[in-house]
Amino acid sequence: MDALRVVRREELRPDPGQTPGMERYTGVAAATVGARGLWVGYVTMAPGSRSGPHHHGDCESAIYIVRGRARFRFGPRLEEAVEAGPGDFVYVPPRLVHQEINLSQDEAIEMVVVRDSQENVVVNVELPEA
Repeated sequence: MDALRVVRREELRPDPGQTPGMERYTGVAAATVGARGLWVGYVTMAPGSRSGPHHHGDCESAIYIVRGRARFRFGPRLEEAVEAGPGDFVYVPPRLVHQEINLSQDEAIEMVVVRDSQENVVVNVELPEA
């Protein structure tokens, strides 16, 4: 492909690789524009929601928080945590089990996520205490 491509908001569809508590929409990927090495998506979380524990296989992920405040739990048993808000970037290394929690009961979280993959790689993980 040798032309610039715009993926319009109305073209976004929910991605089939979902984690409970999150809605992922693919923007730039192999399937949408023929991307060869990245996946970029728009992710939302409803007020008061939390994602299920998951990781993204061998992919590195970068998250930019557009709106809302999130707590990111991570580690084998989700024993560590950091918080991030609008304007913050979050880096998630390959295979790191993590969980996002919307800290607001009134406001949705909006994030832009980038992965070094042509697809949205999601591996949901069962952790009883999550």
